[in-house]
Amino acid sequence: MKKITVLTSLFMCLAIGLQAQIRVPSATYTPDPAPVVSGETLYVFTGHDLDTATYFRMPDWQVFSTKDMKHWENHGIVLSTATFKWAKQGDNAWASQAIERNGKWYWYVSAEDTVAHLHGIGVAVADRPEGPWVDPIGRPLIPGNWGYIDPTVFIDDDGQAYLFWGNNGCWYAKLNEDMVSIDTSFGDNGIRDMRPMLDDEAQFGPRRMKHDYQVGKKVMKTNFEEAPWIYKIGDTYYLEYAAGGVPEHWAYSTAKSIHGPWTYRGRITDESPGSFTIHGGTIDFRGKSYLFYHDGIPSGGNGFRRSTVIREFKRGEDGSIPKINIKE
Repeated sequence: MKKITVLTSLFMCLAIGLQAQIRVPSATYTPDPAPVVSGETLYVFTGHDLDTATYFRMPDWQVFSTKDMKHWENHGIVLSTATFKWAKQGDNAWASQAIERNGKWYWYVSAEDTVAHLHGIGVAVADRPEGPWVDPIGRPLIPGNWGYIDPTVFIDDDGQAYLFWGNNGCWYAKLNEDMVSIDTSFGDNGIRDMRPMLDDEAQFGPRRMKHDYQVGKKVMKTNFEEAPWIYKIGDTYYLEYAAGGVPEHWAYSTAKSIHGPWTYRGRITDESPGSFTIHGGTIDFRGKSYLFYHDGIPSGGNGFRRSTVIREFKRGEDGSIPKINIKE
């Protein structure tokens, strides 16, 4: 499998097996990659772990792009907590995903809501991925609550857009056509809780003892941990996610309806090298399939200074995802 590591503002494309890190003032770490294809270009939206981080110190978000998976452009830090006046400033800019619709770009981000003092989901809008980005509503799209992180966005074949998110649980909502508001008639105040489905081993894998931060203790739960990644191939919906507790591996489930029920399909990867978290997703570009995730190898195994890795893979004829070796 081919391997590309996104390391710094120089954005290096590395051969398989080669790991490197550039220590210059403009060097950046690139956690939580979220790829999206627009025309002939693949964009990667990432977070930003600070070079000195000994915990999750993340003040802003970055964008990179490529037209051939070989030559990359670094668009730099284009969005920060300063865009969101309702958010804690200079920190807690966690995982995100962006999407294009009707000539506009919409970037859904995890940020700390200073009213609830918990992470919620914000949305920023721009004419292009490089920005400038603005907050069109001046408040969280999804107000802060326990586990409300790691948004993923998807537009179905009928034009209906959905937003999924969650840690130690998964929730989803219908987005209105404006992409900056939710359909409040859908579920409880516009939000549907997937936790009853997450409790089913047939849908999300074997139970194990995992730490639940909301209750402050370990409990028996299925595989699903956090970082949902939703998309569709043909008539099949795919939900990829970080799984198994900490350290995390990457797994997936499929369904014939976006509302489930889901069928657990197994691991995509084992645990990420040098990182107790793993966050990303798969995407097709120029006729090939790629897995995006982060590891901690360039930082010497510091799980709070993570870098994006990309691996090419080939789906099964039935659309299945093979077990991908990320240890070499």
